[in-house]
Amino acid sequence: MLYDALMAESRRGDPLDDVRSAALDRVRWLVDLLESQRTEFRRAMGHERRRSRAEGAATQAVIDGRLAACTDEEGRAAVLCLMLAARFDDTSLWQYDTEIESLISRVRGWTPDEVAVMLLRATEYDMGSWFAGSLRLVLNAVEQLDADGRRAVMPWLRHAHRELMDTTVEARGRASLGRRLRALLASADQAHIPEGLIPADTPWAAPLSDRAKISPARELADLLRHLASLSGPRPAQRWRRTCLDLVAAAAARDLMADVLRALAEGDPLCSRTSGAHTGWLGGGYHYHYLVHQNDGDLARGVVWAAALTGAPAAVRHLGALALRTGGVGTGVIDDLKLAGAAINALAETADTAALEALWRLQSRISHRALRKQLDTALVTAAGKQGITAAQLIERSVPDHGLGPDGSLERQVGGHRVRVAIEEAATVRLTYTRPDGKTSRTAPAALKDGFPAELRELKALAKEVRGTLSGERSRVEALMSTGRAWPYDDWCRHYRDHPVTGTLVRGLIWEFEDAHGEWRAMAPTTEPPGRPERVRLWHPIRASTDEIRAWREQLVATCLRQPFKQAFREIYLLTPAEQKTGGYSNRFAAHIVHYRQLYALFKERGWQANFLGRYDGGYDGRARAEFGDGEWRACFHHEPAADDHGGYAPEHAATDQVRFERRDGRRWREVPLAEVPPLVFSEAMRDVDLFVGVTSIAADPDWTDRGEERCAAYWRAATFGELTAGAEIRREALARILPRLKIADRCAIQGRFLVVRGDLRTYKIHLGSSNILMEPDDSYLCIVPSRGKEEGRVFLPFEDERLSLILSKAFLLAADTKITDESILLQIKRGA
Repeated sequence: MLYDALMAESRRGDPLDDVRSAALDRVRWLVDLLESQRTEFRRAMGHERRRSRAEGAATQAVIDGRLAACTDEEGRAAVLCLMLAARFDDTSLWQYDTEIESLISRVRGWTPDEVAVMLLRATEYDMGSWFAGSLRLVLNAVEQLDADGRRAVMPWLRHAHRELMDTTVEARGRASLGRRLRALLASADQAHIPEGLIPADTPWAAPLSDRAKISPARELADLLRHLASLSGPRPAQRWRRTCLDLVAAAAARDLMADVLRALAEGDPLCSRTSGAHTGWLGGGYHYHYLVHQNDGDLARGVVWAAALTGAPAAVRHLGALALRTGGVGTGVIDDLKLAGAAINALAETADTAALEALWRLQSRISHRALRKQLDTALVTAAGKQGITAAQLIERSVPDHGLGPDGSLERQVGGHRVRVAIEEAATVRLTYTRPDGKTSRTAPAALKDGFPAELRELKALAKEVRGTLSGERSRVEALMSTGRAWPYDDWCRHYRDHPVTGTLVRGLIWEFEDAHGEWRAMAPTTEPPGRPERVRLWHPIRASTDEIRAWREQLVATCLRQPFKQAFREIYLLTPAEQKTGGYSNRFAAHIVHYRQLYALFKERGWQANFLGRYDGGYDGRARAEFGDGEWRACFHHEPAADDHGGYAPEHAATDQVRFERRDGRRWREVPLAEVPPLVFSEAMRDVDLFVGVTSIAADPDWTDRGEERCAAYWRAATFGELTAGAEIRREALARILPRLKIADRCAIQGRFLVVRGDLRTYKIHLGSSNILMEPDDSYLCIVPSRGKEEGRVFLPFEDERLSLILSKAFLLAADTKITDESILLQIKRGA
């Protein structure tokens, strides 16, 4: 019988046995009704499962009526009975939360012993959601007790808090329950630090544990409770003011700095020994993490406390923590909430070094949610200085201590070590021995005698490389903005900057005089007089003759620009796009290698969902912002129709390109005619790159697979009309060819570079780089080597496809010297 089972379960040999037994005796009628209800349910269903209100309606109506009419004393006994009966064995899943909540809100006169029974019973439920739901109801009864009553139930409140911090509970519910429990404990003993509030055996929390053991005090307990009350990424002003007062009262400024340093630099935790997955991850798999999810609120509170109190090293540690928990390849799994707290705290820090830290994070964090928080942080930091986020970014670029020419020298053990940016593309470390000999590898004397100094210089070179890469991307993104700078600002933040300046001096700039006339100047050329404003030159604003002149000058002077500017492709609105109005089909209906496309999205800063066999995985949309974030391009794509691969498609089909304009915090789709030409051209240039690089037409191995899938598309696209990018390649090649030793064997004819060999004549397509052989246009497959060869020919811009075309041209012009049997067999087959 249920009554006997519950009575047996209630006799535990603790001081609460009599309370439990008395409650069951007081409402014996309720126990009998519960047993009757369960019996009826078993007969109807044949097995147990969660109770449905539709079952046992008559019995349930009796229960509801009796509970509604019961007195306070009987109601309290009924609550204890229902809690004891709920899930009291391994087979029963019955629960009575609705009845319990109604009774607790109505009845009065709770005794400490009755509350203790409920607290203990709530902690016995073996699922986090059951435990949290029951504890929430029981705390309503605890809050009805007077001060003496709360002191009497202190042991059970402490036990409940410890269980809460050790149980997996939904984050919002855990935070609310934690605050309520800690407030009740503080009302009885303000100096008590609840067990579990400071996580045990956790490296980052060790300074807190040590302080609590050495000098426990009410001030420290108040501070810890306040820190753990922070559940959002940015605290309210009231929370911040209280935090400053409590840190001062507890003399905990250095303590907060120590904990922040431990978070940024301390040892992580391992899932093998702690965490939610301990004990059930098989196959030897494990992972490292920094903060357990149950301790996240306290950790974020510490982050903000350290930032607000202005510890000297706070900025450095906040940046390191954000990168450690939000970056890639850091050795610990992502903790986006903690990383977000560090990013937002940096924005509020009144330290100029915080701006540099935010800049570095922007160039190294790629997670979409954190990128949004970084954008918000930059806007916040910029607003404090009365400037825009774009201005803040360009003024926060670190110089790494480099000189005006982008180099730095140090004397180490009699050697001169130089870190230098070369040709706006690479960062090199060079070593000069005491005898004047120079090398690019560190001498043994430095490796053995000065390892720490050598590591520091190598780390510096790595940081400069990261900054240079980020600046190259940022300055190239300015091509879509049309921004103009006051001349003095441009000189300070661009031309004269040790890192940015190495890029700027290789680009074409336009200078506005006092009369409003713009004049473009060659790279490294000083403008006449004193210009008013400066802007980045873009070929879309230039005439055909001007563009041709710049391109000829670059080739003649062998000047390779940091990115393609003079030879930049231009994309203008076509009549077909004017007709469709809201979208462009210019790059639709191409078949591309999907994983390569997705990787290229990330490389170019586009955000895209990953296609796959899941709800929403069949509609791909890649997005990127242009024009200082005021415009957004959307490139639609989907799995290829005949792709029947695994979880992710092997190939994708491209579709429309659409544009949106920022409207407050939302985006509004706009007709193509409203998109600024600079924005349209730059966005379409990216899409052309995506298609040109990842299309199966550029895959020389495609025909060797013996597959007929997409064969018609491959044949049409691989030797089809040239895209804008391929047209630029053709023009550059026309200027380069006369300078080559194989010039007399080469000619540009339409879409092809025709190369005359001794065995046959070859046609290399300028778009795909694939090859046809005359006279029958048979296909010649030449797979490029995986190694990156040093270029033998000057190219005015970086273009792997152009390099590949030239390497094939040199090879085929001397086809009698080819030794690769696979290539020779194809050539001789139709010769």
